[in-house]
Amino acid sequence: MKIVVIGGTGLIGSKLVVKLSDAGHEALPASPDTGVNTITGEGLAGALEGARVVVDVANAPAWDDAAVMEFFQTSTRNMLAAEAVAGVRHHVALSVVGTDRLPDSGYFRAKVAQEVLVKAGAVPYTILRASQFFEFIGRIVDSSTDDGKTVRLAPVFVQPESADDVAAALADVAVKEPVNGIIELGGPEQFRLDELARRLLAAKNDSRPVTADVHALYFGTELDDHSLTPGSDARIAPTRFEDWLSASRAGTLAPTTRS
Repeated sequence: MKIVVIGGTGLIGSKLVVKLSDAGHEALPASPDTGVNTITGEGLAGALEGARVVVDVANAPAWDDAAVMEFFQTSTRNMLAAEAVAGVRHHVALSVVGTDRLPDSGYFRAKVAQEVLVKAGAVPYTILRASQFFEFIGRIVDSSTDDGKTVRLAPVFVQPESADDVAAALADVAVKEPVNGIIELGGPEQFRLDELARRLLAAKNDSRPVTADVHALYFGTELDDHSLTPGSDARIAPTRFEDWLSASRAGTLAPTTRS
């Protein structure tokens, strides 16, 4: 089966392409690096020729309110139009747990707009909302460092999983029938966000102190205890934080600025 992965050269996309290829599918990574641009439409029609499934894991290159909204709306519209012409039977979109609970964040408003377009489109779909993955905690930390030295985070619950587990869930969803709805994915453990950040920084010998602040903003919005946690019917990914951390230490632990 030909499956096109939009954003297929990024963190999640590259892992997904490998998993699909190992399962015997024709997995095509599509991104500006491979000559496919969903904003301009360049290369899109050719990439989708003969494709049965499209998985969209692309993320916006800029996160200011106007730019991120423009990216997700334009990219999604162009994809869905090209998929309808190509006869694609399943559109899978990666979104974020809590997206519809955080309207004060420009990023999450843009993800809601993306989901609305997918739901209204002509192509059968599945939306996978994943909680924060371990590899993204470093970016959260960096975005919450207010004076270059102190990290301020709301002490709310998070239920993260590994990027590899996200890719595995997407690979499973992609080869099944569309649900025309939303599936949530979370990790096997819940943490307080500030405590998880402390553990990650300690593992990286990063001396920045982490302060719990209930009013600390998360990409432009305040949080309550369960803004970022999935519901009781979520799929549960298998990898525990300490296991991921041990595996990361065995290689080179990613810098905190990478997502």
